[in-house]
Amino acid sequence: MLKEGTKAPDFSLQDQNGETINLKDFKGQKVLLWFYPKASTPGCTIEGQKLRDEFDNFKEKNTVIFGISADSVKSQNNFCTKQSFPFQLLSDKEKVIIRAYEAIGMKKMYGREYEGIFRISYLIDEKGMIEKAYDKVKPKEHAAEVLEDLN
Repeated sequence: MLKEGTKAPDFSLQDQNGETINLKDFKGQKVLLWFYPKASTPGCTIEGQKLRDEFDNFKEKNTVIFGISADSVKSQNNFCTKQSFPFQLLSDKEKVIIRAYEAIGMKKMYGREYEGIFRISYLIDEKGMIEKAYDKVKPKEHAAEVLEDLN
């Protein structure tokens, strides 16, 4: 994980509508980047729903939310539409930004090791610095946890 107090790597990624999103365009606002393994899977859906349900509270705290995974723009669009997410989902098929944020590594399932995306988040402050890193994200509790940290 990247260390709190360090500069957040800038990025330029397409959202679920094919629009290009640049981190630098959000200076002056806090940004929550939530990395997730795969669109429309149970844990990712729950986490996204909780963020969706608290969206207005994040907005009140001048915080923008972006979900990032290696899913295609089309998959992100389907996920976003199906779940009525009011925030953008970004596609990083090449995993360049996922790697820059150290959100990928070796995982184990059924005794087999494979490279996978970690369920982690970063809260980036108004100046583009990592304010808080969340490495053990629990999908059902994450939105409330971040909101608590914003108080």
